[in-house]
Amino acid sequence: MAITTNAICNSFKKELLEGAHKFQAAPNGSTYKLAMFTNSASLGKSTTGYATSNEVTSPSGYTAGGKALVNVGTSLATNTAITDFADLSFVGVTLTARGALIYNTTTAGGSSTTDAVAVLDFGGDKTATSGTFTIQFPAFTTSAAILRIA
Repeated sequence: MAITTNAICNSFKKELLEGAHKFQAAPNGSTYKLAMFTNSASLGKSTTGYATSNEVTSPSGYTAGGKALVNVGTSLATNTAITDFADLSFVGVTLTARGALIYNTTTAGGSSTTDAVAVLDFGGDKTATSGTFTIQFPAFTTSAAILRIA
Protein backbone atom coordinates (compact mmCIF):
# COMPACT_ATOMS: atom_id res chain seq x y z
CA MET A 1 0.00 0.00 0.00
CA ALA A 2 1.15 3.57 -0.61
CA ILE A 3 -0.10 7.05 0.12
CA THR A 4 -3.10 7.18 -2.19
CA THR A 5 -5.52 9.69 -0.75
CA ASN A 6 -5.98 12.39 1.85
CA ALA A 7 -7.53 10.85 4.95
CA ILE A 8 -8.59 11.63 8.48
CA CYS A 9 -7.20 8.74 10.52
CA ASN A 10 -9.82 6.43 12.06
CA SER A 11 -7.94 6.27 15.38
CA PHE A 12 -8.07 10.10 15.52
CA LYS A 13 -11.88 10.06 15.22
CA LYS A 14 -12.16 7.82 18.29
CA GLU A 15 -9.49 9.76 20.23
CA LEU A 16 -11.29 13.02 19.47
CA LEU A 17 -14.39 11.73 21.24
CA GLU A 18 -12.20 10.64 24.15
CA GLY A 19 -10.74 14.14 24.53
CA ALA A 20 -7.17 13.25 23.52
CA HIS A 21 -6.77 16.16 21.07
CA LYS A 22 -6.96 19.88 21.87
CA PHE A 23 -6.91 22.25 18.90
CA GLN A 24 -6.79 25.56 20.75
CA ALA A 25 -4.03 27.92 19.71
CA ALA A 26 -0.88 27.93 21.88
CA PRO A 27 -0.32 27.68 24.74
CA ASN A 28 -3.50 25.74 25.62
CA GLY A 29 -3.66 23.24 22.77
CA SER A 30 -1.87 20.01 21.99
CA THR A 31 1.37 20.07 20.01
CA TYR A 32 1.01 18.85 16.41
CA LYS A 33 3.79 18.00 13.99
CA LEU A 34 4.03 17.25 10.28
CA ALA A 35 6.38 14.55 9.01
CA MET A 36 6.95 13.86 5.30
CA PHE A 37 7.21 10.48 3.62
CA THR A 38 8.41 8.90 0.38
CA ASN A 39 6.26 7.07 -2.16
CA SER A 40 7.19 3.79 -0.42
CA ALA A 41 5.30 4.75 2.76
CA SER A 42 2.07 3.00 3.69
CA LEU A 43 -0.14 5.75 5.09
CA GLY A 44 -3.92 6.02 5.07
CA LYS A 45 -7.04 6.12 7.22
CA SER A 46 -5.85 3.08 9.20
CA THR A 47 -2.59 4.79 10.26
CA THR A 48 -2.58 5.09 14.05
CA GLY A 49 0.69 6.89 14.77
CA TYR A 50 3.93 8.38 13.54
CA ALA A 51 6.76 5.98 12.67
CA THR A 52 10.03 6.66 10.84
CA SER A 53 9.57 3.92 8.21
CA ASN A 54 9.94 5.50 4.73
CA GLU A 55 10.19 9.03 6.12
CA VAL A 56 12.09 11.42 3.84
CA THR A 57 15.70 12.29 4.55
CA SER A 58 17.68 15.41 3.77
CA PRO A 59 21.29 16.37 4.44
CA SER A 60 20.01 19.58 6.08
CA GLY A 61 16.76 21.37 6.87
CA TYR A 62 14.68 18.26 7.64
CA THR A 63 15.01 15.95 10.63
CA ALA A 64 13.13 12.78 11.51
CA GLY A 65 9.77 13.62 13.03
CA GLY A 66 9.30 16.70 10.88
CA LYS A 67 8.42 20.10 12.32
CA ALA A 68 5.91 21.50 14.76
CA LEU A 69 2.79 23.02 13.26
CA VAL A 70 1.26 26.32 14.38
CA ASN A 71 -2.43 25.78 15.07
CA VAL A 72 -4.54 28.79 14.11
CA GLY A 73 -7.28 27.79 16.56
CA THR A 74 -10.85 26.74 16.03
CA SER A 75 -14.01 28.29 14.68
CA LEU A 76 -17.67 27.42 14.20
CA ALA A 77 -19.78 28.82 11.38
CA THR A 78 -22.76 27.55 9.42
CA ASN A 79 -22.90 24.36 11.55
CA THR A 80 -19.29 23.43 10.70
CA ALA A 81 -16.45 23.34 13.22
CA ILE A 82 -12.99 23.88 11.77
CA THR A 83 -9.33 23.98 12.67
CA ASP A 84 -6.30 24.63 10.52
CA PHE A 85 -2.56 25.22 10.64
CA ALA A 86 -0.23 27.93 9.37
CA ASP A 87 1.80 27.06 6.26
CA LEU A 88 4.98 25.15 7.10
CA SER A 89 8.34 25.51 5.32
CA PHE A 90 11.47 23.38 5.40
CA VAL A 91 14.39 25.59 4.30
CA GLY A 92 17.61 24.47 2.63
CA VAL A 93 16.39 20.94 1.92
CA THR A 94 17.05 18.44 -0.81
CA LEU A 95 14.28 15.87 -0.67
CA THR A 96 11.46 14.13 -2.50
CA ALA A 97 8.16 13.59 -0.67
CA ARG A 98 4.92 11.87 -1.72
CA GLY A 99 2.87 12.85 1.31
CA ALA A 100 2.81 13.74 4.98
CA LEU A 101 1.37 12.78 8.33
CA ILE A 102 -0.03 15.24 10.84
CA TYR A 103 0.29 13.81 14.32
CA ASN A 104 -0.24 14.87 17.93
CA THR A 105 2.78 14.76 20.22
CA THR A 106 0.81 15.40 23.44
CA THR A 107 -2.44 13.99 24.74
CA ALA A 108 -4.98 15.77 26.93
CA GLY A 109 -3.18 14.30 29.96
CA GLY A 110 0.11 15.87 28.85
CA SER A 111 1.98 12.65 28.14
CA SER A 112 4.10 12.17 25.03
CA THR A 113 2.54 10.39 22.08
CA THR A 114 2.64 10.02 18.30
CA ASP A 115 -1.11 9.80 17.63
CA ALA A 116 -1.99 10.12 13.93
CA VAL A 117 -4.45 12.85 12.93
CA ALA A 118 -4.47 13.06 9.13
CA VAL A 119 -2.63 11.82 6.06
CA LEU A 120 -1.85 14.30 3.28
CA ASP A 121 -1.40 12.97 -0.24
CA PHE A 122 0.61 15.30 -2.47
CA GLY A 123 -0.80 13.60 -5.59
CA GLY A 124 2.69 12.63 -6.76
CA ASP A 125 6.31 13.07 -5.78
CA LYS A 126 7.25 16.67 -4.93
CA THR A 127 10.90 17.69 -4.86
CA ALA A 128 13.10 20.46 -3.51
CA THR A 129 16.79 20.74 -4.38
CA SER A 130 18.80 22.94 -2.02
CA GLY A 131 15.66 25.00 -1.60
CA THR A 132 12.47 25.53 0.37
CA PHE A 133 9.73 22.91 0.59
CA THR A 134 6.47 24.50 1.73
CA ILE A 135 3.28 22.77 2.88
CA GLN A 136 0.53 25.24 2.07
CA PHE A 137 -2.61 24.63 4.10
CA PRO A 138 -6.03 25.60 2.73
CA ALA A 139 -7.88 28.70 3.87
CA PHE A 140 -9.32 28.82 7.41
CA THR A 141 -12.93 28.59 6.18
CA THR A 142 -15.78 26.12 6.66
CA SER A 143 -15.42 24.90 3.07
CA ALA A 144 -11.63 24.57 2.94
CA ALA A 145 -9.94 24.14 6.38
CA ILE A 146 -7.79 21.03 6.73
CA LEU A 147 -10.04 19.58 9.47
CA ARG A 148 -13.78 20.14 9.30
CA ILE A 149 -16.68 18.60 11.23
CA ALA A 150 -20.07 19.31 9.73
